[in-house]
Amino acid sequence: MGAFLNKPKVEKHTARGEGNGLRFGVSSMQGWRAEMEDAHSAVVGLPRGLAAWSFFAVYDGHAGTQVAQYCCQHLLEHITGNADFQAGPGDGGDGDEEEPSVESVVRGVRTGFLQIDEHMRGLLGRRHAACARDRSGSTAVAVMVSPRHIFFINCGDSRGLLSRAGAVHFSTQDHKPGDPRERERIQNAGGAVLVQRVNGSLAVSRALGDFAFKRVRGKGPTEQLVSPEPEVSAIRRCPAGDEFVVLACDGIWDVMSNDELCDFVRSRLQVHGDLERVCSDVIDTCLYKGSRDNMSVVLVCLGGAPSICPEAVRRDAELDQFLEQRVQEILRRSSGGQIPDLVNVMRTLATESIPNLPPGGELASKRSVVEAAYNKVQPCASEDTVSRMGQRSPLLPGVQLKGEERPTDTTRPDQ
Repeated sequence: MGAFLNKPKVEKHTARGEGNGLRFGVSSMQGWRAEMEDAHSAVVGLPRGLAAWSFFAVYDGHAGTQVAQYCCQHLLEHITGNADFQAGPGDGGDGDEEEPSVESVVRGVRTGFLQIDEHMRGLLGRRHAACARDRSGSTAVAVMVSPRHIFFINCGDSRGLLSRAGAVHFSTQDHKPGDPRERERIQNAGGAVLVQRVNGSLAVSRALGDFAFKRVRGKGPTEQLVSPEPEVSAIRRCPAGDEFVVLACDGIWDVMSNDELCDFVRSRLQVHGDLERVCSDVIDTCLYKGSRDNMSVVLVCLGGAPSICPEAVRRDAELDQFLEQRVQEILRRSSGGQIPDLVNVMRTLATESIPNLPPGGELASKRSVVEAAYNKVQPCASEDTVSRMGQRSPLLPGVQLKGEERPTDTTRPDQ
């Protein structure tokens, strides 16, 4: 299993940008893991005449960083540069330039994944190559946004979704060994699914890299124990209804459902328009809901994205004020002179009916507000609260880690 730290690394790497009628934000955090193995891509304006197209991706590495980093740098060129992607013009563009048809994009993405996987396998034979120094693998979830379509691309158990008209319109499906279709391929390749893992080791059934699981003679690349083949879904854009796309690694989905994440993102967009901050809010909330993995989020806002709502801003400010007052009351009323620590204050608040908590995030999303209020009364007393949460326990009672259901240390094989 992957190694964990005694205290999470909570520093974030963030970015933002815009173009082609899109706005995007990115945030990532190492968290409890001993290494940061995630990577991400955000490219507005693609090469080969596709200036109106954009590409965003999250790569969740395991057993090392090399495959995730290599894919981050080179996957897009393998997709757009292959003959299948460029095979036929379609109706997807503005102006006079011909662009790939939907069928060409779907074929080209698949070819690009298979090509880069085979290319990285070749690098393993070169002593000087970075990829030869580890046996890593990586999931990949991406979107390619054209003027008329959103192409969702998924290989592994990271996940992407589209929010349209206030609800989840589409989400990718995780590739897990226990899925009947994935299990059949694994068994046909001579493997087994043990404790929901490929041969008892790897918790994803599709990934780039992981070449130790791709050595079955007589089987093609998509028939191996672990397949590099992506699923590609073309969604026709709805300019008035399409709100946003979220791409995230399983460190997010371990503790938030599709609906919860969509509701939370939508509520934050109504309070402030800073996409970096929204992504960071998601990561902080997941940390305090109990996620123990690396966490990366890419948020792409489309034409129908929620805008700042004065009423939502007012309710959020009133909620912060209410929480500050409640923290002060809890500390004043502590019995026997025993001042409760921040964890116990949060647990007390979790038993109360508090109005207007952010949907999907609930009290965990307001942990920073509670901590700031706590430190006004008890300065520095909460400094070590996170490390005392325990590696398997969320901050709040009653929160079950979805990762434990499947089970987690998800994507970390013992290699």
